[in-house]
Amino acid sequence: MALGFRILPRSRAVSAEWVERFRDLPVANVSDVMARMTAGGPRLRPMHDGAPLRGPAFTVKTRPGDNLMIHKALGLAAPGDVIVVDAGGDLTNALIGELMLAQMVRRGLGGIVINGAIRDSAAIAAQSFPVFAAGVTHRGPYKDGPGEINVPVAIDGMVIEPGDLILGDDDGLLCVPFGSVEAIHAAAMAKQAAEHKQMANIEAGTHDAAWVDAALRRLGCEGVE
Repeated sequence: MALGFRILPRSRAVSAEWVERFRDLPVANVSDVMARMTAGGPRLRPMHDGAPLRGPAFTVKTRPGDNLMIHKALGLAAPGDVIVVDAGGDLTNALIGELMLAQMVRRGLGGIVINGAIRDSAAIAAQSFPVFAAGVTHRGPYKDGPGEINVPVAIDGMVIEPGDLILGDDDGLLCVPFGSVEAIHAAAMAKQAAEHKQMANIEAGTHDAAWVDAALRRLGCEGVE
């Protein structure tokens, strides 16, 4: 086994049906029902025009500054897949640019997440193909390896297994574990419905904020009536 330099098959992936069911759910609502304990970190920001990111993870682990295995992943990932790259968060060298973006668009991929840097940022910002990254630099990548494809990766403590559901919007990035997709979807739908009701009450002037004083009394705050 060439640990650290290998390409593995992906054994499972969240279905296109479940990807579509999450299409209109805000990442914040999904995050709330996951106990607010999972996140891809505040550095990972949308570098494109803001279109939402949804799709099964196709993972890549590479050494900082090297994109050899990302190039390989472009040819292996299936339409709709989101390539998730753990590059250690280093921003010294860009790992993708406009040319690689064109390949991903051509292959019908669902997006790319890079815990690292990109370049050709103006061209990427002008397109709707989802690109999340931690920064921008003009310095190009190396192509020497090593790296791994379809292994578990971690971004700012968020563990991503191949085939997990990746979600992203203007609030950031989130991974929904493969085995929890159905339960988390049901909880997030209920959360979204509750927020819609709360917004309607706010707009109608009937919003009840009595819980604030109740919480303050429970916590022993002085001066609460």
